[in-house]
Amino acid sequence: MDDDADLCALMSDFFSQHEFAIEAAHDGPRGLARALEGQYDLVLLDVMLPVLDGFEILKQIRRRSAVPVIMLTARTAETDRIAGLNAGADDYLPKPFGPEELLARMRAVLRRVGQAAPPAEAVEAGGVRVNSQTREVWIADEPVELTAIEFDILDFLVRAAGRVVSRNELAAVLYQRESTPYERSLDVHISHLRKKLEGAERVQIRTVRGVGYLFAANAEAAE
Repeated sequence: MDDDADLCALMSDFFSQHEFAIEAAHDGPRGLARALEGQYDLVLLDVMLPVLDGFEILKQIRRRSAVPVIMLTARTAETDRIAGLNAGADDYLPKPFGPEELLARMRAVLRRVGQAAPPAEAVEAGGVRVNSQTREVWIADEPVELTAIEFDILDFLVRAAGRVVSRNELAAVLYQRESTPYERSLDVHISHLRKKLEGAERVQIRTVRGVGYLFAANAEAAE
């Protein structure tokens, strides 16, 4: 996934000579949708992508798949490299890079494919515990029954607790596309979630007008 169409074309030409077939996606939602199709041996992921950036795409991939991922980026700070590797990237290659080096790294990662880490499981914030593997939710050890779409929304918001999540981010993860100005389905699902979480201490899903939603994991953030 890379928004540089010319670079993608050059990479495709080069790797086709080495028995690799490459398919390109130039924005976050489309790239995430393709990565989750389960038809690819390796994902090359640029950090700077429209709508949904590479770090968020990597988190979503790792929740559902162990497909190897190599991150490609012009951001060379050590903190960015560490963040990418800690989030589940198999390798991290700064731009500009030579195609031969990328080819060598791809082959090395594919040799290690059997050692890929499993997706992250449970996470907790504000008294709400969410398990991505079993798709279960608890509040103070009491199970909460959610629909599939409600679970996906809550899982995303809990993992992003304390950060405002835009409507476009949620739509990209849920529907692999941007939200539309007239789309009300997200608001309906959020409303249902609020009712089901009602009564839990220090838990609130706030609507940030014109932006998106915030899962407030403490009393101060909920005010």
